[in-house]
Formats: sequence, structure tokens, C-alpha cells
Amino acid sequence: MDKKNIDWENLGFGYIPTDKRYVANFKDGKWDEGALIDDPNIVMNECAGVLQYAQTIFEGLKAYTTEDGHIVTFRPDLNGQRMEDSARRLEMPVFPADRFVEAVEQTVRANAAYVPPFGSGATLYVRPYMFGINPVIGVKPADEYQFRVFTTPVGPYFKGGVKPLTLCVSDFDRAAPNGTGHIKAGLNYAMSLHAIVTAHANGYDENMYLDSATRTKVEETGGANFIFVTKDQKVVTPHSNTILPSITRRSLLYVAEHYLGLEVEERDVYLDEVKDFAECGLCGTAAVISPVGKIVDHGKEICLPSGMEKMGPTIQKLYDTLTGIQMGRIEAPKGWIKVIV
Repeated sequence: MDKKNIDWENLGFGYIPTDKRYVANFKDGKWDEGALIDDPNIVMNECAGVLQYAQTIFEGLKAYTTEDGHIVTFRPDLNGQRMEDSARRLEMPVFPADRFVEAVEQTVRANAAYVPPFGSGATLYVRPYMFGINPVIGVKPADEYQFRVFTTPVGPYFKGGVKPLTLCVSDFDRAAPNGTGHIKAGLNYAMSLHAIVTAHANGYDENMYLDSATRTKVEETGGANFIFVTKDQKVVTPHSNTILPSITRRSLLYVAEHYLGLEVEERDVYLDEVKDFAECGLCGTAAVISPVGKIVDHGKEICLPSGMEKMGPTIQKLYDTLTGIQMGRIEAPKGWIKVIV
């Protein structure tokens, strides 16, 4: 298949419409069959549930070209399962995980010409999402919903190379103890916008959010989970029921233990122990792992021994191994790679 005439090497991380998107509608208590359509625009009533009460959830994953020329996605079944959990929490109808995977597969295949070639550093970002679409004026769940999947080619997250980030300990709370921090709801990201704009205005790359109950434990940033490495190379990640269960984080912990032979631990991580770690990273779909070089806690600097010039050695091994699995250079665990074409 011929690829679109796009400057793959110079793509940014922005929206470029592709030819097809998938749409399914929930009405009268059931989902329709769903279909691929051409129109990227959505028409809805001014009183639609999503517009009035933010009843919307989403996922994010990538399709990419492997070294042997296949177009694949990475663990889409876990995205589908997480979206099921998000739907239940927001009183939305579940779009079954198997149909989710099928919808992703159809959409990627229909837009195969937009999947960047291997070696370009670019990928096809896949965004499944669902929202309440019928008019709702009283505070209650919508009765009708739309599930959609669109794709857009995006460039590498780190243009010009990896540079360790500087974070600040945020005065804002990301999630309440019994709130919605563990699901991928649009409302979680809306409330993080002021915090991230404030961080950027103060010269920081991201926020480190603490638990809202005690403000002593590390949780996550606005869009990524933390991963730490001790001085004896144990990989540690915060445990909390108010952070998003990152698919990348779960995959990295498996890689650390089963590919690199490292000890892994998921536990409470206290802010006052961060200074004792050798390395720190933020993990998520967009960049896999973003290294952290410095964390500033109200003027007090916590400088990681890995420094501000490059990834620490263990973070680098984790990054190289997981991206090697994704790109087909390293054999993947069973079921991790979904071949589309």
C-alpha cells in the first residue's frame, strides 16, 4: 500500500484528520452494529449530556510499522478492558472489550496509508472515546451514547532527543480518595489543565501530584505514572487506587522482571524518600518513559543521580527493551502484539 505524501520525519504531536473513523451508537438499551464513516464532524444537541455534565471517557494507543513491515498495535485488549471500567464508573453503557479491539483494528486498517514507515520515529495515534449524546438537563446519566475511534499520525514525543524533565510538587490535588482518578475520564484531564499551565508558567515541565488525603505519598502526573529505580536497581512504582492503571507501566514492570531480571515492587512511595532513588521516569503511551532529572518541592530541589543530560541506565534499558518488543526487534510475550496488516 502506498503511504500518504506526509513529511514523516517532521511530524509534530498534533491532529491531522485521516480518511475513516469508526462510529457506534447506543440507543434503546443496545449498541448498533457500528460502521466506518468519512465525516470527522459530530452533530449533537446543545443540551447533550457530554456538554452539560462532562459524561465522557477515552483511551489512547498507537499503531506503528514494525521492522518486518507489519502494522501492529500494542495490547489493545487492555485499553478495551480499562474503557469498560471507566464506563461503569460514569454510569455509561459498556462497549465490550472485544468489540473495542475490533473497532480499533478496522479503523487502523482503513487508515493504513497514514501509518508512518518504520524508522521515521512517527506513529499513528489511535483515540477511542465515548460520550453521552442525548439532551440531559437534570443531573443524571444520559440515555444515548456514541462510541467513536479516530486516528492521527504523530511525530516522536521527544523531538531532537530525550531531555530529562524538571517537575514541581503541586499544591493542587489530582484525585479524591474515592473519586475518579483510577479511570480515564475527560473530567480528570480538564481539572489538571490549570495546574499544568501554572507549572509551565513557573518553568517546570510537569507536576508531581501527592495523595489528597495525607499529601505525603507520590501518586502521578497529569497524564503519566511514575516509575522509580533504587540504587540497587529495584524498580518501584507507586501503589494507589486513585491513579490510572497505566498499560505502559504494567508492561514495563513485566519487562523489568522477566526480561531484565530486576526486582520489582508496587507500594506506597513517600515524598520524603524520593531523594534516595537513583532514577525516576514518567511512563505512558506517548513517550513510553520520560526521564526525570529534578523535582522541586516548594523551593527545595531533589536532584536525581541520573542527572539532567540523559536517561539513567536502568530507565534506558527498560525503554530500549519495551520499544524493541513493540517494534518487533525483540520477541513479545504472547498476546502483546495485535497484527493489523
